[in-house]
Amino acid sequence: MALDSPAERRDEVVQVAMGNGNGVAPLQPLRPAGRPAAATAPYLDRRLRLNPNAEHKPQDYSDVRGEYAPAVYSALERHLPPSLLDADRDVKLHFMRDILARYWPQGERNKVQRHKEYRQRILHLYKPTFCEMLLEEVENFEKWVHAMKFKIMRPNTMNKYGAVLDDFGLEAMLNQFMEQFVAPISRVFYPEVGGGTLDSHHAFVVEYGKDRDVELGFHVDDSEVTLNVCLGKQFSGGELYFRGIRCENHVNSETQHEEMYDYTHIPGQAVLHRGRHRHGARAISSGLRINLLLWCRSSVFREMKKYQKDFPTWCGECQREKRGRQSQCVKATKMAFLRGAGGATI
Repeated sequence: MALDSPAERRDEVVQVAMGNGNGVAPLQPLRPAGRPAAATAPYLDRRLRLNPNAEHKPQDYSDVRGEYAPAVYSALERHLPPSLLDADRDVKLHFMRDILARYWPQGERNKVQRHKEYRQRILHLYKPTFCEMLLEEVENFEKWVHAMKFKIMRPNTMNKYGAVLDDFGLEAMLNQFMEQFVAPISRVFYPEVGGGTLDSHHAFVVEYGKDRDVELGFHVDDSEVTLNVCLGKQFSGGELYFRGIRCENHVNSETQHEEMYDYTHIPGQAVLHRGRHRHGARAISSGLRINLLLWCRSSVFREMKKYQKDFPTWCGECQREKRGRQSQCVKATKMAFLRGAGGATI
């Protein structure tokens, strides 16, 4: 489904929950290795701000590796107390890591561990030898179709090159792959969009290059969960850009800055995302890029969507509208209370 206009802002592919439920978490200092105790002593009894400091510009954490995405640290830094905002990045980073380790729910930490385990299993399948064999099979299929003067079915309405893998005998293998590898990850990360009830798929390869499709416009997939594997070959450019998760009612809505996320393809590696996560592919500047796409679907989720209430939890715009209505309701209640208090007599 193509969108009418390009998006301008950002969203996380995998989101992390944190906090202790009331918006305030006590800071317990964790001293950086090699840093004297005096460096952290002034912050012993500080607490996080309830509301983020919108004027503060967080430091760059893109080089930080570990369980948490860099965006988590950038968001959390806005909640640090004023006395800590100007501290060295290492000091702030250790404080935030300590908070996340203590207050991030155990279940969420388990999600990350399970994600690592499944990721290793998936990447094992997409070794260079497997990618080469699959590419060779696709090329042989296309040569046979051309020799027989058959018309090849293209993957979707937006790609003019590529082939549907189910058409030449890979349906059973890919269905098994979905059930044994994609479904367990989706059950952990994407249960709200049917990740735990995947029961069908549409698998295909796409080709991008000078004499192929050059880029892919802004769109959403006809899937609940999409696996995108870069098979090769040598290329530059062609990055994916993600711009927020949307339901059908908000698919063309504006994108918030925090929803912007770019992903660079690496042959043999894969990215997994919600089908309703709006995205596109930038133009290839050189070479040839071939990707395997596995659109995983849930008939249960599609049926239940017909009966869903307002504000589905997985749509970023719905959640913003919900928060806006709640804020208006609180303001109206407060005004009513103040008017009533003003008219009271003692």
